[in-house]
Amino acid sequence: MGRISHRVAAIEESATLAISARAAALRAEGRPVIGFGAGEPDFPTPPHIVEAAQRACADPRFHKYTATAGLPELRAAIAERSTESAFEVEPSQVVVTNGGKQAVFEALATLIDPGDEVLVTAPYWVTYPEAVALAGGITVPVATSAASGYLAAIDQLEAATTPRTKLLIFVSPSNPTGAVYPPDNVAAIGSWAAERGLWVLTDEIYARLVYGDATFTSIPVAAPEGRPQTVVVSGVAKSYAMTGWRVGWIIAPNDVAAAAANLQSHLSSNVANVAQAAALAALTGPQDEVEAMREAFDRRRRTAYSMLSKVPDMECPEPLGAFYLFPSVAGVLERGVGGRHPATSLELCALLLDQAEVAVVPGEAFGTPGAFRLSYALGDTDLEEGLSRLVSTLSEV
Repeated sequence: MGRISHRVAAIEESATLAISARAAALRAEGRPVIGFGAGEPDFPTPPHIVEAAQRACADPRFHKYTATAGLPELRAAIAERSTESAFEVEPSQVVVTNGGKQAVFEALATLIDPGDEVLVTAPYWVTYPEAVALAGGITVPVATSAASGYLAAIDQLEAATTPRTKLLIFVSPSNPTGAVYPPDNVAAIGSWAAERGLWVLTDEIYARLVYGDATFTSIPVAAPEGRPQTVVVSGVAKSYAMTGWRVGWIIAPNDVAAAAANLQSHLSSNVANVAQAAALAALTGPQDEVEAMREAFDRRRRTAYSMLSKVPDMECPEPLGAFYLFPSVAGVLERGVGGRHPATSLELCALLLDQAEVAVVPGEAFGTPGAFRLSYALGDTDLEEGLSRLVSTLSEV
C-alpha cells in the first residue's frame, strides 16, 4: 500500500510554475535568466482595488464566515457584468471560488462521473487534464496546429466524440496559444455541442484581453440554445493584475451552481472576504487602468510577434488574445541549433535556458510537442532583451 493515493500521485506538477521556479532559482545564483514562463501580468493591482481591500480589513463584517457561494454584492456584480454581454444571469447562478483553478475543478467535479470523456483542444492549459482526471473523467485531446491558427474545426470535434463524451472544454482567448475564435466559429461550435447534448465548460478568464480586429465572443451568447448545459468560469486574475488575490467564479444553471457551492462548503468554505471586496472594487470601479494594461500587452504582443517572425524555420501564428505566443519549432528541431540537435521541444527549451538564459515552457506540457509557449506579460526591457537572446540562439544553424 503506497503512502500517496494513486489519484494524487498521478497529478503532474504545473509545468508553467515549475519553469518559473527554475528561472527564479537560477537568478538567485546570479545568472541573468529572463523568464517567459508564468502567465502573470507584471503590473501591480490598481490602487483603488488595494484601497478597497484595506477598508475591508477594518470592517468587522469581514472578520467572520460569509456565504459559501460568495458575498451577495459580488455575485450580483458578476451577474450584472454577464448580463451586460447579453447573457442573462441571476446572482443565484454565481459561485465565487478561490481563483480560476478552483472554478475549473469544482465545475468538472460537479459534472463528471468516472469514465466520462471530456473533449479538450490541444494545445491546452496544463491544469485541464489534471482536473478532469481528479474528477474521474478521461481527457480526449483534439489536436490543432499552427497551420490552422490553433483553431479546432467541428469535424475534428465530431470525430473525437463517442457515446461516453459528456463535456467540451472551450477556451477563447486561448492559453497557451493566444488564439481567438471568430464569432461564427463560436456560434457553430456552441450549436454543435447543443445538438449533441454535450455540456460546455467555457473558460473566459482572458475575455478582456483581445487585440487588433479580434472580438471576444461568449459561447452562451453566440449559441443560446446551449445555455442549459453551459458553465462559464472566469475571474479577476489576468485583466486586473490580481493573480495573487485568488478570486474566480463559476456561472452555471441553478442546480449546477448549488451543487458546486455544496462541494465548496466542504472544501474551503467562503473565499477570503478581503479578496472578495477587492474583486468587487475591480468589477464596479473605474476601468481605465484595465484598458491601459491591455494596450501595453498589445504593444508587447506586436513586438514579440515581429521579433519571433524573424526566426528561420519557425512557424508562429499571430496571437489575437491573452498574452502568449505558441510557435511551432518542428523546422528548428529538424535543422538543429548552433551545431546541436535537440530531438524534442523539451530538449530545445533546456538548451535555451542553458545557452540563452531564457525560460520558456515546452509544448509537451500543453499536449503539443514540437512547440513552446512564451508569455509576453513582462516588462518591455526584459521582453526585448529576452527575445533578442531567443531569436539569436534559435537562428544559429
